[in-house]
Amino acid sequence: MENPIAITKDLIYKDDLKLDLYSGQNTKGAIIDIHGGGWFHGDKMKDEDLATRLAQEGYLVIVPNYRLTPSGVFPAGREDILASLDWLKASPYDFDREKIAVWGSSAGGNLSVEVALLRGIPAISWSGIIDLEGFILDTDGSATETKDDKDFAVIPSANINQGGRNDPFLRWCIYSLIGNDRSLLREATPLTRVSAASGQMYLANSMDEFVPADGALKMQQALLAAGVPSTVQLVTGTVHAKGYMRYAIDPSLSFLANIFNP
Repeated sequence: MENPIAITKDLIYKDDLKLDLYSGQNTKGAIIDIHGGGWFHGDKMKDEDLATRLAQEGYLVIVPNYRLTPSGVFPAGREDILASLDWLKASPYDFDREKIAVWGSSAGGNLSVEVALLRGIPAISWSGIIDLEGFILDTDGSATETKDDKDFAVIPSANINQGGRNDPFLRWCIYSLIGNDRSLLREATPLTRVSAASGQMYLANSMDEFVPADGALKMQQALLAAGVPSTVQLVTGTVHAKGYMRYAIDPSLSFLANIFNP
């Protein structure tokens, strides 16, 4: 029998930014669930499915909106998610504040990694865009920035970018994040900030998908060098982020359980 949960929508956590809160037994800790969308689209409602599942598993879950491009260029989204973490810690809700994790998909996976690096809490990243600088340098001369013309607002998250590599579109997303300022590329790349204080990470990726899998492998190598445990899950095919949820959800939950209850 599934655990009943209560959903509270549109709580303001910073300025005019809102989050949704999913609360049930709250016995396992709390999770910040960060929606994807290439940093330029998406909304907290996009992750209602994942947040509901996590709350049913016993976690208190918040799903924050964050500033999107073009106005919310790097590091705006990162600052907003960090503010949601501070809001969560100061909130009146009953949960173990020593057990907080971040969980995100695609651009949300990038932001979850950022929080783990800066605050030292565990992160789960599904198809997180991690090696921004390396990807741009590797595709210079072979792809030109191009935005897809799809109506992303009406496409379920699990159906977005499922067809494999799309280097022009990924380059466009990254350029939008840095406001077309290549001098910000290195600063916006999480690989440059790994340290012994980084949080443990679960990094999932498909082998031939929209986000190159080598970013997850490079992050694991950097974490290894810093002495920080991590897990990488590689999925066959081109599915992206929430497109492989059924394969990654249980291993991701086990990863958290092992950290919170060693």
